Amino acid sequence: MKLYKFEPKTLTYKKIPWFRKWIVFSILIIGLFITLKVTEKTYHYYFESENFLLVDYDNDFSEIKLVEKIKELNFKFPWIVLAQAQRETGHYKSPIFFENHNLFGMKEAKLRINLALGTQRGHAYYNDWIESVYDYAFYSSTYYSKCKTEEQYYQLLGYSYAESETYVQDLKNMVARGKLKELFLN
Repeated sequence: MKLYKFEPKTLTYKKIPWFRKWIVFSILIIGLFITLKVTEKTYHYYFESENFLLVDYDNDFSEIKLVEKIKELNFKFPWIVLAQAQRETGHYKSPIFFENHNLFGMKEAKLRINLALGTQRGHAYYNDWIESVYDYAFYSSTYYSKCKTEEQYYQLLGYSYAESETYVQDLKNMVARGKLKELFLN
């Protein structure tokens, strides 16, 4: 890569020596870092004597947004994923959901790609609920990708995910009672 500077007096481009390239590159990287920090979810602006706080509400949770995110990520059996979120959070009322933004009762992964920031209350915690859904997608694609049928998916959940003997039956009942398939079959 060659870097040139325009000289308006001579109307020519002058080659910038390597040292200057390094300085320009460093300034660009620092500028990018600052830009990324400024565009975080919560912004703090301080003006002389006033304090302002701007909060990004796009990540506020609703079941409708969860259904849309599950559809977007194209899970094989999305109604089961939704039933898991409902069960694991006690219909979105559990402390793990509120404090950790964890929809699926996920533990912090050690061997697969994940988005967890760490462990809190014995479960993974995330910046927001959307990261929890992405993390579950990583988990699902890692361990459940070979499931061809809904029953295989349930069996694998019962074997590898469930901490309760009634977990799979609870999910099946939730799917039937809540007509969750209908949310995804349109």
